[in-house]
Amino acid sequence: MPVPLTDLTAQYRSIKAEIDAAMSRTLSSGSFILGAEVESFENEAAAYCGAARGVGVASGTDALHLALLACGIGEGDEVLTTPFTFIATAESIHKCGATPVFVDIDADTCNMDLGQMDRHLTPRTRGIVPVHLYGHPCDMTRVMQFASAHRLKVVEDCAQSLGATWQGKKVGSFGDAGCLSFFPSKVLGAYGDGGMVVTNDDAVADHVRVLRSHGSRKKYFHDMPGFNSRLDSLQAAILKVKLGHLADWLERRREIAATYADLLSGVDGISLLAERVGARHIYNYYTLRVAGGALRRDGLAMHLKAQGIATAVYYPGSLHLQPVYAALGHHRGDFPASEAAQDEVLSLPMYPELTDSQVKQVAAAIMSCPDFRATG
Repeated sequence: MPVPLTDLTAQYRSIKAEIDAAMSRTLSSGSFILGAEVESFENEAAAYCGAARGVGVASGTDALHLALLACGIGEGDEVLTTPFTFIATAESIHKCGATPVFVDIDADTCNMDLGQMDRHLTPRTRGIVPVHLYGHPCDMTRVMQFASAHRLKVVEDCAQSLGATWQGKKVGSFGDAGCLSFFPSKVLGAYGDGGMVVTNDDAVADHVRVLRSHGSRKKYFHDMPGFNSRLDSLQAAILKVKLGHLADWLERRREIAATYADLLSGVDGISLLAERVGARHIYNYYTLRVAGGALRRDGLAMHLKAQGIATAVYYPGSLHLQPVYAALGHHRGDFPASEAAQDEVLSLPMYPELTDSQVKQVAAAIMSCPDFRATG
């Protein structure tokens, strides 16, 4: 039986009546850009994150870009972040005229190694973009202490971590702003693109609202250069329905992750990423590491594909080695933990509708590969 990486149609079928009603209501309203649906969802999403304000934008990438601008990041600034993330993180810094300054990762979580931030600090450092990768929160206590000591802005990249907590507090509510992505495959996914900036700073929220609408507070009157980055009403209506189910979906993801861990913890050549004390991982992706490098990892992926099981590699190329950042002058070996991870990580099927029998099927398929036998 094929096992996809995610199954968006299964989720739709499970809440079809609610989704269809929300779409019909929005279509009948004739209001499709911003409006009441967006405002209502902004308020609910912000409250869910423990933030005072939410501003819906067109994508998670735009959320990062506009949040950084609203925090005053600009030409000549430097912003600390991880090289092991989707390009949007560093790209958003670059779009502000600033320079992404990479900090290597912690091998056990693949999040930024916070103990290495000091060595990358310069007089031009103005901010930090911690990425809560795969759904595991960064140690935001340390991030905020470091930021406070050096007067840095903090923009959290929560694209993969909506609902994750650090010391019982939701990610996105620690920094000057938190950035959400509603790309369809996220734990809270739209039926298209979408994003949001959540913040406890009214000035940041106001600035993002102006930026998202061509730099305008009043139609046809413009205070600053802006963008066209508005969340569609239809997507907001869909996301509002889904938000009501998110707690149950996240709990199911954690159950699936626990089953994977139980079945795979004794498999030779497989190592499982850690969940730190104080962290509540929400498993946007269930990612493990395959010892032996890219050839062995890719061999396992091909073995699973032959049995109808989909996998993915998030991410096969560290950002410091990408052609787009060649001008930064980095070379292989500069960030060894990130470079090792790019050759070893493999993400398995993970979505709330995944059945226990499918999880067992995936684990059995891994152990049927001659290089990966259970040792216990």
